[in-house]
Amino acid sequence: MKRKFLTSLSILLFLNLTVKTFWILGIDRSVQNLLGTESFGFYFNILNFSFLLNIILDFGITNYNNRNIAQHVHLLRKHFSGIVILRLLLGVLYMLVIMIIGLIIGYSKSQLAMLSVIGVNQFLLAFILYLRSNISGLLLFKTDSFLSVLDRLLMIIMVGAMLLIDSMRVQFKIEWFVYAQTLAYVLTAIVALGLVIYKSGFRRPSWSIPFFLMIMKQSWPYALLALLMASYNRVDTVFIERLLPKSEGLHQVGIYAEAFRMLDAASMVAYLFAVLLLPLFANMIKNRMDVSEIVKLSYTLIFVFSVSVAVISVFYSSPIMSTLYPIHPSESLLMFQERIVQSARIFSLLMMGFVAISTTYIFGTLLTANGSIRILNYTALGGVLVSFLLNYFLIPEYKAFGSAIASLSSQALTALAQMILVLWIFKMKKDWVYIFRMSAFVIGGILAGVIIQKIELNWFHGLIILAAFMFIWSILLRLLSLKALMAILNEGK
Repeated sequence: MKRKFLTSLSILLFLNLTVKTFWILGIDRSVQNLLGTESFGFYFNILNFSFLLNIILDFGITNYNNRNIAQHVHLLRKHFSGIVILRLLLGVLYMLVIMIIGLIIGYSKSQLAMLSVIGVNQFLLAFILYLRSNISGLLLFKTDSFLSVLDRLLMIIMVGAMLLIDSMRVQFKIEWFVYAQTLAYVLTAIVALGLVIYKSGFRRPSWSIPFFLMIMKQSWPYALLALLMASYNRVDTVFIERLLPKSEGLHQVGIYAEAFRMLDAASMVAYLFAVLLLPLFANMIKNRMDVSEIVKLSYTLIFVFSVSVAVISVFYSSPIMSTLYPIHPSESLLMFQERIVQSARIFSLLMMGFVAISTTYIFGTLLTANGSIRILNYTALGGVLVSFLLNYFLIPEYKAFGSAIASLSSQALTALAQMILVLWIFKMKKDWVYIFRMSAFVIGGILAGVIIQKIELNWFHGLIILAAFMFIWSILLRLLSLKALMAILNEGK
């Protein structure tokens, strides 16, 4: 299992790091720089609002299905046709609810128009994720790796062409950006649907209310978990836009989006671990296999990566932000400097939270595979309460920075709770030597950052030196062992 995990992870990471990183830092960032902070903040706030109601759209079916298919392969053929119809019905309900709530909270005509298109995109994306859950549930990780980047690859081609053609670049609108996503999702959904039909021996769609109720009864705890996680992961910009005056709110959302984009890019790596681990954990638990080695291996890898990224981000937040988001034509130098100071502070906090997010992707995934959904929901509810309270009290005074504090606090609380739960439920022994090495890795990285910054170096050279130190330090502490990794990869050859 360790070999299968590492080889599949390598393929998935390579494809996603090349394609999705280029999308986030190349295309998505270029669109914001072209349109400006407020215009992109308008889109980003509505996007995050649409995420909050994904409970209706998915109802926990994707995670439930992924775990279920990994443990009972024969259910793919039996359930697929009925679930497709159920998801279409949920999609219609989702669109009605988001538009009604949009009206209630006072969205303008332009906001509602944008919400309607983004809502369709969310439906398509959720449908693709469901289709992929069948592929990964069958442990066909190479096929799933291809599907995981197909939509972004198509978006890069379409949006990239618009940005390169001068006549289109001058007239570029945020609506074009959203429509390109729609087309990419449609094409990806068609390909994914064809693959699942081929693998499942698809029969004609079936309408069965008892079946729909059975699936929803079994998947609703997963739906509640998705709602709670979306609430403390995506509610920040909604609070910012609602609690601050309109113009200032959109500006602060845009600044928050600049910093969040980097967190989104880094979180993609942690999410890929969860994509692979959920079916692997579910299969191992069903077959009564010991999961402790896979847990330790996966967490060590993601811990080294996330802490390294966080340390580098904290020490080089300002030059990273100013390089990624240069001065806008409409900005004065003073306005630009103020924006970079704000985005750098927010970026530092969000990237510290990335360590906690990575932790939840390992331990939360294990608890999900084990079926410990009720207790996971309690931890997520705690995260939501912390996030809501801190956002409400901090945003009026500290604006987007206050929201970043709320994000870090809620993520850290949830991650700690999940780690304790895993140790308790799976009766894993505490390895104090391992804990010491992990602590030494963090402390060593911070000290190295302080020393390197005191040396007068070009910031990029300093960043590279710090990254190299973190890698070498992890090997010296025996957190990473190239020899051990190669031995695992050579197993079974």
